[in-house]
Amino acid sequence: MPASPTAERALIDQLLNALRDLPEVQAELDRGEPAGSAGDRAHDARIDLRVAGKTFTLLIEARKAAYPRDVREVLWQLRASSRRTPHPSGHDPVWLLVAESISPGAKALLRDERVGYYDSGGSLYLPAPGAYLYIDKPPSKSQVKSVRSLFSGRRAQVLHALLVHHGDWFGVKDLAERALVSPATASLVLTELERYDWLVSRGQGPSKERHLSEPSDLLDACVKQLASIRLPDLHRYYVPAMKADKLLEHVGQVFASHEVEYAISHAAAAQHYAPFLSSVSQIRLRLLVGSSADDAISELGARVVNEGANLVIIEAKSPGELLFREQVRSLWLASPIQVYLDLLGSEGRAKEMAEHLRKERIGF
Repeated sequence: MPASPTAERALIDQLLNALRDLPEVQAELDRGEPAGSAGDRAHDARIDLRVAGKTFTLLIEARKAAYPRDVREVLWQLRASSRRTPHPSGHDPVWLLVAESISPGAKALLRDERVGYYDSGGSLYLPAPGAYLYIDKPPSKSQVKSVRSLFSGRRAQVLHALLVHHGDWFGVKDLAERALVSPATASLVLTELERYDWLVSRGQGPSKERHLSEPSDLLDACVKQLASIRLPDLHRYYVPAMKADKLLEHVGQVFASHEVEYAISHAAAAQHYAPFLSSVSQIRLRLLVGSSADDAISELGARVVNEGANLVIIEAKSPGELLFREQVRSLWLASPIQVYLDLLGSEGRAKEMAEHLRKERIGF
């Protein structure tokens, strides 16, 4: 999406100030081509740059935000423009994309093509002949918040659905029904993922369908967000006189008798999907809270403890948190995707177990 003229001018002014703050760098906006009024030009502004005695021409392309899909479009435009209008001096200008936010994948694409970039967070990449500027700064708070929102709440349920059914084609309505969200939420998530080039599509209008073409990239992105997502509340219990394997069966029976919805996760579930440990000493599960759950826990004879727990309950406040659980014999297990992400946020050998599960059961 192109930046508005006001935002474009602000970004270019910010870029000029950032360049001028660097040692032995002079930067001047070409006033003959004012920012924000590009007209028929292939670029939005031109900057005359001098670095340690060397002079360059920067041609600026301004966008509000840049994702891999946007960058591929920009690169195509730049190549077409370079072929159509060679620079009169005989020296190729340096192209630079400015945007309020640029995704990590988009930055990597630009670096691969040696096209410069600058974002509102202060990150700068400028690969000019004989001069190389690279400043990498953390993304802005607004960008972090925007990305985090995609991986939490009901939007995360859409991602979960796509990962679990990564071989399927989805219409918006079908995806919304599987993920237990509104069509508007499903559509928003699909639009965001298209920007990352993780989806392919077919058809048009109401019959349009999408398919997750890069499940590994999406799962890796989910992993990166784990540190920023608030961990759920844990309730630790000790059920006396019962080993973990017997306790697992007993829990399943008691919860079934009270019609309690649950999903076993972490090591106990991973051991069923892809055996890795010789034994599991603790059971962790998601449980829909309510009076029936309280009655079931009471029947188990579980008592609250701070240490030595053999049963840990993760509060689930909605059925969406139990999506895509699988019934294995008499037990309900969280989906392999959920178990994998839970393990990565756990301790001990959980991370090794997670990678084993991903290789042996998830497969991407």
